[in-house]
Amino acid sequence: MAGKAAAPGTAVLLVTANVGSLFDDPENLQKNWLREFYQVVHTHRPHFLALHCQEFGGKNYEASMSHVDKFVRELLSGDAMKEYNRARVYLDENYESQEHFTALGSFYFLHESLKNISQFDFKAKKYKKVTGKEIYSDTLESTPMLEKEKFPQDYFPECKWSRKGFIRTRWCLADCAFDLVNIHLFHDASNLVAWETSPSVYSGIRHKALGYVLDRIIDQRFEKASYFVFGDFNFRLDSKSVVETLCTKATMQTVRAADTNEVVKLIFRESDNDRKVMLQLEKKLFDYFNQEVFRDDNGTALLEFDKELSVFKDRLYELDISFPPSYPYSEDSSQGRQYMNTRCPAWCDRVLMSPSAKELILRSESEEKVVTYDHIGPSVCMGDHKPVFLAFRMAPGAGKPHARVHKCCVVQ
Repeated sequence: MAGKAAAPGTAVLLVTANVGSLFDDPENLQKNWLREFYQVVHTHRPHFLALHCQEFGGKNYEASMSHVDKFVRELLSGDAMKEYNRARVYLDENYESQEHFTALGSFYFLHESLKNISQFDFKAKKYKKVTGKEIYSDTLESTPMLEKEKFPQDYFPECKWSRKGFIRTRWCLADCAFDLVNIHLFHDASNLVAWETSPSVYSGIRHKALGYVLDRIIDQRFEKASYFVFGDFNFRLDSKSVVETLCTKATMQTVRAADTNEVVKLIFRESDNDRKVMLQLEKKLFDYFNQEVFRDDNGTALLEFDKELSVFKDRLYELDISFPPSYPYSEDSSQGRQYMNTRCPAWCDRVLMSPSAKELILRSESEEKVVTYDHIGPSVCMGDHKPVFLAFRMAPGAGKPHARVHKCCVVQ
């Protein structure tokens, strides 16, 4: 049975997972990933479960189609999910469309005990009852139960074919309307470029894209609702500040390409101690000699360099982070805690919410801890990203104070 008997309200579990690695090495990674995911589901026993995936299908979607089908089938019909008798799955499989393809996959599971749940039809502008299990794929643009957009190419011109964008759905649970937004923002193309300025040029690109999404979901086309935005934001630590802190007593050597004089590598060496190399920085190399700094106390000392969300402090809220950076982990299935030396570890994967959504989740009549914000599979290889989740209980009548919102939740 879902939920803990002693705790009132509706148990909700929101999970974000960049799953690209799972389709590049499905034999070794998918079983472990699913086991760890199911363990979190079993622990929190949600009535309503949302799983937002990015890079669904991996780098080559067409080649991964059979693995995609198997993964979806397992989630929909596996024993671990048998109490979830209704589901909606939205997979962007339109991989031949450079204009539209986002590689996003959104999964929503409803427990058999959950009665008062409906989903919004953006075309008809009314809520509809959710029955059965349905999968929508290929051309999601024509599906009225969601909104989907890929970011314009000029947002990130140096990337010839970006797959970044968002998918939005709206739900009404116990008279409370809320949007769930699956998002994938732009990455850092070069560690060297990211290091040049503070904040980095890539941070500015992500800021622009996230601002676009927030403006879009609160525009005048529909009634306003609380919203949860969870996905791979690709937020990075402020590279210049991190390097300065990690290499305080180091001297820097610059290596340039012989033909173009372009900087291709930075080497930071200790001033003494036999000039030991502390950090090597290249376009796709961030090789720091002591990875423990990113794991000690869950990387708490580095949170001061996690600055990208501060721009949106009035529009987005996040619970305190108490888990280590979620990216880039080794994709070696025998390595669960090791970071790759390609990028500086960072909290890319997040669950964020509007101020009104914050009010929904933090209400608790008792002292019992009803909110958990954590990562999945701390000691198991989950691919290059660790999934991140938010588990909470929505108090009975949580949406009632927002009269203008909850009146729209009439199922038609």
